Amino acid sequence: MDLEGRGSRTPAARRPQGTRSLSFDRHWRRDIADAYDLAPVPAFMARGWGEYALARDPKTEARVHALEDEANAEADFARAKALIEEAGQIRREAAKAKPGH
Repeated sequence: MDLEGRGSRTPAARRPQGTRSLSFDRHWRRDIADAYDLAPVPAFMARGWGEYALARDPKTEARVHALEDEANAEADFARAKALIEEAGQIRREAAKAKPGH
């Protein structure tokens, strides 16, 4: 131990260039690197565009919400699943619309 009671670790300023502590690398991967993972961005963009496209067509939006509400109240699992799948299909079709159409 040194005189200050902190152990004999080499201060960062005196470490050889190009080396970092392993705890820094673990911290970076755990807390920071995952925040910059851009893989889910296209899915979020498609979802946002689909919601925008539905909002521009009130009849289709009302139909989707009616299907989802009906599925929520349905006691038969198979029927509820079919209703949700139909609502999802309408959402996917709406998301395929080109901007301005």
